[in-house]
Amino acid sequence: MSGAAHRPGAQPVVAADTALHRAPPQCKVAATAVCVLFVACTPTGVLWPYLGYGALLVGTAVIAAVPARALLRRLVVEIPFVFFVVLLPFLASGPTVGVLGVRLSLAGIASAVAIVLKASFGLLATGLLAATTPLPEVIAGLERLRAPVIVTAIASFMVRYGELLNSELARLRTARVCRGADQRWLWQVADVAGCVGALFVRAFERGERVYLAMLSRGYTGSLPPTLTGAAASRFAWLTALAVPAVFAGLAAAGWVTRS
Repeated sequence: MSGAAHRPGAQPVVAADTALHRAPPQCKVAATAVCVLFVACTPTGVLWPYLGYGALLVGTAVIAAVPARALLRRLVVEIPFVFFVVLLPFLASGPTVGVLGVRLSLAGIASAVAIVLKASFGLLATGLLAATTPLPEVIAGLERLRAPVIVTAIASFMVRYGELLNSELARLRTARVCRGADQRWLWQVADVAGCVGALFVRAFERGERVYLAMLSRGYTGSLPPTLTGAAASRFAWLTALAVPAVFAGLAAAGWVTRS
């Protein structure tokens, strides 16, 4: 049985019982980070390694029973970024090519394509991690990887209070609608801005109350490291790092063919 969680504000974890879902979170976090690193290291102007990246990600998604829609939705995040990238062929210098009567920089086209591909494959890789690993397990994996305590502490607070802030925002929206507001119209921008300001004030005040509560319970400015979950076996690490190893080979072959 598979399906995304529908609870408002919940992380889009696909409910399934697969080997990838059962894998230790520290292995999945490390493998995702290494894959994104090697995608970023792929040389500009060499496109064929992305075919291999795509095949591996698709195969992993099939094994994890992650639907294509769940991954493609994450690409929406980069749409505003793409609007900036499309300007590179018009602004970059160097040799140009004519397209429909417009001169475009070849270097700009290559850079734009590389940036979009790297961002897209990075989002797809992190999307697989998010679809198979709940956020608390991701944080536990970071702890197992000896991430700085301050990083895991901030991430833990974000997980705990993100849902709470979503609920607060929903109440503010309901109050606006009850008073006749309609955020679909441009002249409601002032009301929307006031809603955002009220949410900020409420979040700030709640943060102060939480901080005072922590001080009253002995908080001294740092949280002790607390390792949760079980350590990963050698077989789990070898299995998790198999895909990053292929990514590394593809990136290295891309540099060889480029030269």
